[in-house]
Amino acid sequence: MPKQNLKKSAIVLHDLVMTALAIWLVFVVRFEGALLTEHLRYLPRFLPFFVLYAGVVYWFFSLYRSKWRFASLPDLSNIVKAVSVLTFTLLAVDYILIGPRFYGAFYFGKISIALYWLVQIALLGGPRLAYRYFKYARMRTSAERDATLPALLLGRGVEIEMVIRAMEAGTMRRLRPAGILSPRSDDLGQSIRGVPVLGLLPEIGAIASEAAERGEGFRRIVATPSALQPEAEPEKWLAQTRRLAIPISRIDTAGEGARDTDIAPLEIEDLLVRSTVAIDRERLGAFLKGKRVIVTGGGGSIGSEICLRCAAFGAAEILVVESSEPALFQITELLAVQERDTVVSGVLADVRDRERIMPLFGAFKPDIVVHAAALKHVPYLEADWSEGIKTNIFGSVNVADAAIAAGAGTFVLISTDKAIEPVSMLGATKRFAEIYAQSRDAEFVSAASGVRLVAVRFGNVLGSAGSVVPKFKAQIARGGPVTVTSPDMIRYFMTIREACDLVLTAASHTGTRSADSERAAVYVLKMGQPVRIMDLAERMIRLAGYEPGEDIEIIVSGVRPGERLNEILFAHDEPMAETGLDGVMAAKPSFAGRAKIQSWLARLDEAIRADDRTAANAVLDEAIPDFSRREQRLPDGPEQPLSRPAAASLP
Repeated sequence: MPKQNLKKSAIVLHDLVMTALAIWLVFVVRFEGALLTEHLRYLPRFLPFFVLYAGVVYWFFSLYRSKWRFASLPDLSNIVKAVSVLTFTLLAVDYILIGPRFYGAFYFGKISIALYWLVQIALLGGPRLAYRYFKYARMRTSAERDATLPALLLGRGVEIEMVIRAMEAGTMRRLRPAGILSPRSDDLGQSIRGVPVLGLLPEIGAIASEAAERGEGFRRIVATPSALQPEAEPEKWLAQTRRLAIPISRIDTAGEGARDTDIAPLEIEDLLVRSTVAIDRERLGAFLKGKRVIVTGGGGSIGSEICLRCAAFGAAEILVVESSEPALFQITELLAVQERDTVVSGVLADVRDRERIMPLFGAFKPDIVVHAAALKHVPYLEADWSEGIKTNIFGSVNVADAAIAAGAGTFVLISTDKAIEPVSMLGATKRFAEIYAQSRDAEFVSAASGVRLVAVRFGNVLGSAGSVVPKFKAQIARGGPVTVTSPDMIRYFMTIREACDLVLTAASHTGTRSADSERAAVYVLKMGQPVRIMDLAERMIRLAGYEPGEDIEIIVSGVRPGERLNEILFAHDEPMAETGLDGVMAAKPSFAGRAKIQSWLARLDEAIRADDRTAANAVLDEAIPDFSRREQRLPDGPEQPLSRPAAASLP
């Protein structure tokens, strides 16, 4: 018998024995002498049936599903509910059936039944809580023995408690909670799980220095998300920590509980995030659990995080398709150490190679395909236009066709806000890929089953490859100058994890089939408030401990080819669709016929072979009328450099 089944059988046996013992103990406590003898004489006639009935009640209230080492208030609540059902059953049987008709008197009586309720809860809940405490004490002793680095924890109580639990469980190896700093004054003088609140965040410098003078210095600072929010003024306490020379870490969790909690080095982009959208984790778990998923471009910034999130939410198997060998190695190794049940495999393949992609998908038979492989850097695609068409258009065509042929249920094209009324080759190629996906999706509009093909658009992602944030960080590290293309340049930003969670949330919406007029074809992530790139640069300089315009200069370099000053979320002619999902908007289909698209593809192929950009542009102009008007939406030219911009702040 497998170990897991053996443990579950032991729990079932324990609960049934405790049920029989509870009845016996009630009689021993309640009665004595001849009355006790009489009650025990009738017990064998009643007890086996009651124990079997109790087993069914325990199963209904899920007493066998939870692990004893994690027994908690919800488990105790289930025990109370189950025992209450048994108690009312005894009351009904004793007062309605047995007493008046067969026994001549009440067999249990009200006092015995009330006593049974208390004894049964104690016998079922007591061993569970004792086992949890035993495991907790042993785990805490082990963690304390290994914990050699006293840590100062920053943030609010709820988050701090989760971190301390993780440290006690040994998740954060070698770290020991030694003190807490809170952003709220009403936390002063309190303690959380025995760890004292030493002061407020702005006092970090003085408190850490005093601890060092006593010989009890902190070796690590751990910041929870609440300590990094704008209202906590992280710039102020960070400026003090630089003089302390203590490593600073942030909380990094997969979001599935304290056991998944870990720490990661604090980066500047962690302080630039906006208020995030609450993710419906149950929805994502239901959508991904047990599914077979293919992620193209799985080694890239977005693709790798998509892989990690799919594994976190229970995907059965993930196939990572990547053309870069180092990127493929990195993501497969990262997934291998996640200690999850997901089976992960990786293949070297280029989405432009149709003969490779089609049989690869057919052999794997995915349920979900997330197409993240793309060329996305605007200046490069303006110069090497044909490469953008090969990857972003023909590569997307190959992956979409392969997903359909393999019988996938959902195909998701990772698109960009630059596809809306595009002014660049990146935007045009991504918009063409959207058109193709919508065209193929329309083939299944009246079918009872079949693949849903949708696109998900979002803007800039903090920390992704090619993002402006790593560029600014490198420029600040060199002492400047920081180059901004225009003081009026505005972009949307979100974190990689939030973007990927919302991509999967949008994908989960595709399971709802409706009439063509109601089908969502393009999902757009709500990116929050747009941010001026100039404001972003200034805040990053301040977070690094410098003053913009004095310590580090900001220079306006001018708008590059294919760039525009403002990003938009929907084209003017795209009909909106309601999703009912927090953080996700949608548009209804707007596309050309399949025959027309095939004609455009053939002409694009000829243009590439002839190295004729004019011919390629003519096709894109015809397919995407907004692209032909791009010159009207581009700025007139580069602005003059500014050595000292006006002060501004992020929202």
